[in-house]
Amino acid sequence: MFKIFVTLLFLCVHILVDAQENKPFVIPELKEWKSAEGTFTPTDGGRVVYSARQPELKATAITFAEDLHLMFGSIWTVSTDKARPGDIELTLHTKRPKHSPEEYEVSIGKKVRITAPQAVGIYWGTRSLLQIMEQNEAHALPCGTITDWPDYAVRGFMLDCGRKFIPLEFLQDYVRIMSYYKMNTFQIHLNDNAFPRFYHWDLMKTYSAFRLECDTYPGLTAQDGSYTKQEFIDLQILAESKFVNIIPEIDVPAHSLAFTQYKPEIGSQKYGMDHLDLFNPETYKFVDNLFKEYLEGENPVFRGKQVHIGTDEYSNKDTAVVEKFRYFTDHYIKYVEKFGKQACIWGALTHAAGKTPVKSENVIMSAWYNGYADPAEMIRQGYKLISIPDGWLYIVPAAGYYYDYLNTERLYKEWTPARIGKAVFEEKHPSILGGMFAVWNDHAGNGISTKDIHDRVFPAVQTLAVKMWTGAHPVLPFEAFDQERKQLSEAPGVNQRGKIGKGQGLVYEQSQIHPNSTLPYREAGYGYRIEFDLQGQPEAYGTELFRSPTAVFYLSDPIKGMMGFARDGYLNTFPYRVKDEQVKVRVEGDNRLTRLYINNKLIEDMQIGRQYFNGGKDSMKYVRTLVFPLEKSGNFKSRVTNLKVFQQQ
Repeated sequence: MFKIFVTLLFLCVHILVDAQENKPFVIPELKEWKSAEGTFTPTDGGRVVYSARQPELKATAITFAEDLHLMFGSIWTVSTDKARPGDIELTLHTKRPKHSPEEYEVSIGKKVRITAPQAVGIYWGTRSLLQIMEQNEAHALPCGTITDWPDYAVRGFMLDCGRKFIPLEFLQDYVRIMSYYKMNTFQIHLNDNAFPRFYHWDLMKTYSAFRLECDTYPGLTAQDGSYTKQEFIDLQILAESKFVNIIPEIDVPAHSLAFTQYKPEIGSQKYGMDHLDLFNPETYKFVDNLFKEYLEGENPVFRGKQVHIGTDEYSNKDTAVVEKFRYFTDHYIKYVEKFGKQACIWGALTHAAGKTPVKSENVIMSAWYNGYADPAEMIRQGYKLISIPDGWLYIVPAAGYYYDYLNTERLYKEWTPARIGKAVFEEKHPSILGGMFAVWNDHAGNGISTKDIHDRVFPAVQTLAVKMWTGAHPVLPFEAFDQERKQLSEAPGVNQRGKIGKGQGLVYEQSQIHPNSTLPYREAGYGYRIEFDLQGQPEAYGTELFRSPTAVFYLSDPIKGMMGFARDGYLNTFPYRVKDEQVKVRVEGDNRLTRLYINNKLIEDMQIGRQYFNGGKDSMKYVRTLVFPLEKSGNFKSRVTNLKVFQQQ
């Protein structure tokens, strides 16, 4: 009998292991998978079906059908009829969630059925199916059952738009990317300032920006890039449709130079003009009215449940300012709550320990550095934490401190939201809502492009999506995960990487490029090589060879008349002028450099350079990368032939 029991136990374990080994690759990793025989292969004319008695699923059904067409070109209709073989059915159930309100189950057989207690779970189920389908040419699904849920409710990313303007299209694409990987919280940092040491230590000349249209204080909005109120509202509406919560952040009372440059009398003479003067009643009038503009009314500009009020890195030089800082923090927690919002703050109350009470009930604290806010003490005081430890999760592009690229291997193997700096808590601690990582554009003017930001952020999104959903024990080893993740799309309809197909080597060629024509590809991403023959003619300053929505490549740049390129407000030129001669041109680029060759001779190797300030005492890296534009050709006189585009994998 014992021998039979052991044999049966071995068979059960073997079956379970086989089922897990056959588990489809999805980011984040599926919690449970039970395999069955066969595959579900979709065909044109398929239907996405939901019940008319569950109208809350209509938008998800339409989005899913649109995404199937975007990604695979297949035509799916949306129906409220009874599901039949070949359909994908979306159904809400009334059972109480076992693990999370976001949980879902998918059964794949002759038809596919996604069930969940809430619409968000249905939506996440469609993301899993799309990821599985994109990994094979037939877009087939293996038969079996998925049961999936997140370990943490908050799975987020914070982007500093204050020190570098981030175009609206990029934010929209990031909503789509995050949603595709079940990341549900997007914090947008709307104001900040650069470091004064790069501006002759003159705070009134130091770069600063506030990125929202503002009627209360005309002229406050940054001139070099901003969002209208309607654009920001529409961004939030897009996010809501994809179950992403946008948390807008107005950072006060430090990092507030945009406000004090506008109204100097509210700047602190004692602690620095990037600090608001907390002892001046005019400061509170200014900040009250600023928040009010975006919070009041039936349809406020800040639509979501949470608003972040900043509160990080203010001086704690003396007791008086500490107590005033605590008063200020408490005041604005309660102020945004008056408008029905939940307040979010940066952790600072260990740094600013004092006697003045600061509300903690129903307040979310971003736990970023334990010296500023000891997480165990903050939990004891009653705060709910978002784990965003700087030593693990801060990206500062090309700065030389924190991370340029996150250590995704270490994160995958060692980190979950339960680890805040050196403090480690039990997994799924009730006071730790989840995690977030951040991009801080500290070095304003360093040449970094949005494409460079994306190159840093996208691998982090894929990796941290696993660690905030699947938790401490993903089954797949990192090496396998890292290889597989690179094969997945960014999101339906998104190609910020500028990839042309999935191949490598020669991916596109055209015998002649006519002026003012349109090419089938928008751009070529990092790891490209562009070759063409040029029968040159002297060109007017500003003559473009190619343009995309994010970059221009010039035959003759607007300033010097040299070959060069512009993107993100930066112009870079090569020491080569187009002349009346026949030449072979080659441009190569990756995430660190851009090179120009003429007749196979290197003209310039634009590596990451360095700018010097204050007589050489201070310096900043300067990045000269280019995702090569291809979408539209310019109005040139020269003859361009034999265009070839090569890309690395």
